[in-house]
Amino acid sequence: MYQEAKTLIRANIREYGMYIALFVIILVFTIMTDGLFISSRNISNLLDSAGYIAVLAVAMTLIIVIRHIDLSVGFVAGFLGAIAAILLTQAGVPVYIAIPIILILGILVGLFNGLLVAQVGIPSFVATLAGMLIFRGALLQVTEKTGTIIIQNDAFNAIGNGYIPSLLEVNGLHLLSLLVGLAGILVYIYSEISNRNNKLKYKFDVLSKPMFLLKLAFVSVIIAYITWILAGYNGFSWTVVIMLAVVFVYHFLTTKTVLGRHIYAVGSNPEAAHLSGINVKKITYIVFGSMGMMAALSGILFTARLQSATTTAGTLFELDAIAAAYVGGVSAAGGVGKVTGAIIGAIVMASLSSGMNLLGVGISYQYMIRGGVLAGAVIFDVMTRKSK
Repeated sequence: MYQEAKTLIRANIREYGMYIALFVIILVFTIMTDGLFISSRNISNLLDSAGYIAVLAVAMTLIIVIRHIDLSVGFVAGFLGAIAAILLTQAGVPVYIAIPIILILGILVGLFNGLLVAQVGIPSFVATLAGMLIFRGALLQVTEKTGTIIIQNDAFNAIGNGYIPSLLEVNGLHLLSLLVGLAGILVYIYSEISNRNNKLKYKFDVLSKPMFLLKLAFVSVIIAYITWILAGYNGFSWTVVIMLAVVFVYHFLTTKTVLGRHIYAVGSNPEAAHLSGINVKKITYIVFGSMGMMAALSGILFTARLQSATTTAGTLFELDAIAAAYVGGVSAAGGVGKVTGAIIGAIVMASLSSGMNLLGVGISYQYMIRGGVLAGAVIFDVMTRKSK
């Protein structure tokens, strides 16, 4: 069993490496902070602070998978967050109308980037760099009078600061959060068993039964532990719920649909994908449109968390999202990467920041360490590709 586990990790080192790295980071910071790092309050704050970057990282993963990049998403998020604030505070638009408007605007921005890349033929780096400058200026323009637009809308602010209702407390634990965690464990177990049965049906190689059961137990225990920690504080925040919903939808689209297969086919070899009948331009439009929508959602989450729109909103969001995607296992060569990995990458980067803040590490050293982690992730990607 030990030998099988060793072989499994070696064969899937790209996928499991980030989980091992996250475990080591959590262990080290827990020891160095005398357990403060894994306190209910810190874990809750850590996940909330990762939320607006995580949703960007999920969509950015698909952008990198098809061999492109999007540098505009940070200030698109900041600008659309400011537009949301203006709609809510100055135009008096209800929340349930303002949010769809912002998401649609995000999609339109993404489709425009897709037009420049797929139709006009401008390299994505240049097209989105232009977008970054344009939306940075647009953000300054809409916030220049006040500098900060304060949002006094409880329903909107709850998206970034609120928690799902507890319904009932059981020994100090929020019941609904416990039920959400249980549902997550059941969905995970069902998904894994279904995948295993499908592979057995077509005579693909699968894990031995003991290893498979060990994997199910290990992941289920982790989900249960995180749920228990959060349920003992304020429960799951709306930010975490939204983040999990985004991951679930994107994971389903990329692993269970024809669209997902086409995205990875385009990333692996665009020319071969075109010759096989896949509309590469259409895939480019869809992926960039998706990126724009997630930029809008990120702007909503960040603005709601701050309860205001500021002139600096969105600064470096795109670089944090790209870093999270690479740390999460996406390949610089395209065609490889999972949206679940992007979430882990975002949590890794947020954990580094949280742990270093608790230890009082200076901001200059924090930037250098995070840069080193990103460089290490790309080196890891290159080395694992060479070894195959």
